[in-house]
Amino acid sequence: MPKKRVGALEKVDADLPNLQYKIRRDPKSYSEDFLNQYGQYKSQRDIFMASPSTATSAGIVSFRDLIDFVAHVADCFPEDTAEFPEDLKNILTSYHAELESELREKIVGSLVLLRRKEIIDSANLLNTLFPILVATPSKTLRSLLFSKILSDLRTSNSKSTNHRLNRTMQTALFNLLSSDKTSQKGIWAVKITRELWKRQIWTDAKAVEIMKEASLADNEKVIGGGVRFFLGGDKEREELEDESSDEEVVDIGKLKHQHGINKKTKKKTKTLERAVEKVKKHEKKKKAPHPLNFSALHLLHDPQGFAEQLFSKHLQNTKSKLNLDQKLLVLQLVSRLIGLHKLTVISLYSYFIKYLTPRQPSVTSFLASLAQATHNLVPPDALEPLVQKIANEFVSEASASEVASAGLNAIREICVRQPLAMNDTLLQDLVMYRKSKDKGTMMAAKGLLSLYREVGADMLKKRDRGKTATMGLKSGSIKDRRFGEEEAGGIEGLELLEEWKENERKRKRVERGLPEEVGSDEEEEDEQDWDAWDVESDASSDSGGWINVESDGEIEISDSEDDKPAVKKAKTQASKSEAEAKESTNEKTELEKEEQKISKLATTKILTPADLAKLQELRLEASLSKAMGGNKVQTARQKELLARHADDALTAEQIEGFSKLRKSTKEERVALAREGKGDRSEHKSTQALRRDKKDSEGKSSTNKEKSRKKNFMMTLGKAKFKQKRSLVQTKRVLQGHVERSKRGGKRGNIGM
Repeated sequence: MPKKRVGALEKVDADLPNLQYKIRRDPKSYSEDFLNQYGQYKSQRDIFMASPSTATSAGIVSFRDLIDFVAHVADCFPEDTAEFPEDLKNILTSYHAELESELREKIVGSLVLLRRKEIIDSANLLNTLFPILVATPSKTLRSLLFSKILSDLRTSNSKSTNHRLNRTMQTALFNLLSSDKTSQKGIWAVKITRELWKRQIWTDAKAVEIMKEASLADNEKVIGGGVRFFLGGDKEREELEDESSDEEVVDIGKLKHQHGINKKTKKKTKTLERAVEKVKKHEKKKKAPHPLNFSALHLLHDPQGFAEQLFSKHLQNTKSKLNLDQKLLVLQLVSRLIGLHKLTVISLYSYFIKYLTPRQPSVTSFLASLAQATHNLVPPDALEPLVQKIANEFVSEASASEVASAGLNAIREICVRQPLAMNDTLLQDLVMYRKSKDKGTMMAAKGLLSLYREVGADMLKKRDRGKTATMGLKSGSIKDRRFGEEEAGGIEGLELLEEWKENERKRKRVERGLPEEVGSDEEEEDEQDWDAWDVESDASSDSGGWINVESDGEIEISDSEDDKPAVKKAKTQASKSEAEAKESTNEKTELEKEEQKISKLATTKILTPADLAKLQELRLEASLSKAMGGNKVQTARQKELLARHADDALTAEQIEGFSKLRKSTKEERVALAREGKGDRSEHKSTQALRRDKKDSEGKSSTNKEKSRKKNFMMTLGKAKFKQKRSLVQTKRVLQGHVERSKRGGKRGNIGM
């Protein structure tokens, strides 16, 4: 039976939160009260819908409180509140521009609450909020709806990927962009897609197609958002992942120590439990397999068509409304697509001609884009005029040192990707700048020289080739490269990994006191393995042993028992074998040479992720030692240049090279000078180091250290007593000091 309450209905309007709490505890007992309040809500709704613009402030407040009340207890009375979600949707959709701000936020929050209680689904909520997000002029409402949409999508994909909801939302965003390409509303599709891509909720090709459509729009803001996604969306995702992995881990030992010595309270116990759960979650996340995330540029369906459309619509088109900075972004995207996928857009290279001059603003960005758009399948005829113009405009005795170094760096980056773009006359002229007094120009010219010692030593003069290149040309190991020629081979630097594994194996055997040679032991281990396999196979076999089967050469088949085998002619066979041996000597030598190139590690082992990481490290070390010529000092800039992946973007700062030193501050120059000198921490005394160690371990200070920080008034009594000591007391104190010093201090020299 419901509980009987006197005067409850009169107080319910003033005490809705209390009634809400009671209904949540016992819905059946308070069903009449709820129905009365729901009837009030309906009457308030009808009054508001009749004239929303003329509603009074008191009526809006009561209507808002009733909406909040019904939303919190709607799951307790699902049949009575079946029309409530539709009422909220109709009010928000029809009058979102006229509603009072707090009432509007309350309706949005109530819809989200109903979604959390699973009264409505995510698709229903998003189909209500997204059209309002696109249409509303209110900035506060847009920010609220944007955060609620993102939060709902994240929640729906938290446990497992909700493919159905994602496809629905992606289709809505794609249709928004494709329906009206001149509208600014498409910027919301860009923002939502980019945020979900950054948080690794959307990682499929459909999201990339949405941003591709945004890049081909007609509105400048939408174009900028789509292009910036392709240029920096993957970097944002990696940075967010690094931030989440680098979260400060709580010291459980320190917390347990504090919890053990301090006063026990429920709050401290809960804090410790939360810290333990956080550490467990962090460890579980660390051990989880890394998700395979493809770059947005690799997920494009038709990169050739996309690059051509971008170039023709935004760069070649004279009616394009983009400014220089926006055109530079589009140019960087086109050049990255061409370099990454090895596309062919011949008209792009003639587009660069008018921008390759030192007076052009952001000229280093144009040079970097030109280098990115170069690959080994670009015809050298299209690149030779560009290289010649860069040399004429940038590299000369009258040019400033920054201009000359930027031009030489740009030429080198182009020739790294297509060495055939250079002719020998121009190369010999550019190499002469290695004797320049400017550091940037000298380093750029030396980089160009070292490049062509590897890829085109015959184009250099004899005195510039170097020992290795000269010997390679004489022996024939260095051959001329042809256009479109691809090198066949396996994994680069695999022999380095094989050598490192061999050295590690020897080092471990020496540490265990075993000989370095592992051949005999390996054979014994292999025999033991085969013996174990034999035992298992014998145990599972019914015959009890191996069955001896004659080889094919020993089996003779005859039709009758009287037939005898024919006599073999040894001489003819010997002569045939000698002839075959003479004919196959050349083939054997060639096969041996090819087998030497193929590493055993590639044919007998499966490389683990740790092996691949070590292989990358060994490649970097080999490249550094080769570039430094035996010098072991390695700067951060050299490591960065050599570790740069082929998919990474080329920036204007890399084209500028050492010339940016002139523009840097003193602190930056000092930091650059200290590179490669190792970690030199600040000098501290032994006591200070001990103090830092104790602080890091969460330990307290000694009583002597605490006494130094005491208030003077607390030590005044001891000082006065010290002045009043008698001669006998002073003698005892001094004798004790002498005895302590003889035995090595207060604790004594124990064990000395």
